[in-house]
Amino acid sequence: MQGNRRRDTSPELAIRRRIHAAGLRYRVDFAPLGGRRKADIVFTRKHIAVFIDGCYWHSCPEHGTLPKRNSEYWLPKLQRNVERDRETTGLLQEAGWIVMRFWEHEAADDVVRRIKAAVL
Repeated sequence: MQGNRRRDTSPELAIRRRIHAAGLRYRVDFAPLGGRRKADIVFTRKHIAVFIDGCYWHSCPEHGTLPKRNSEYWLPKLQRNVERDRETTGLLQEAGWIVMRFWEHEAADDVVRRIKAAVL
């Protein structure tokens, strides 16, 4: 698990490069509400938190796979990730934030277009 990146993943970097090239400025790996729950990209002035969720780690309905080995460990862990995502989204929305969640397999250009529309 140490080899799995928590931040600066390839999909995240592709989106960040395009957003930056479009002239938008943001915070990276930032906790909008303080604490340990961090969003991948945060527009603090606009109160927009963007998450780029990995298909395996966040149980994508399209591409998520079930672990074949040690499933008694991994299944509850993956389920907890999904629960935590829902909790984080709820907490941010209650605090007045706009939460945008994207899957890692989504086309970066489409994601950037949607982010730009929300920010601008």
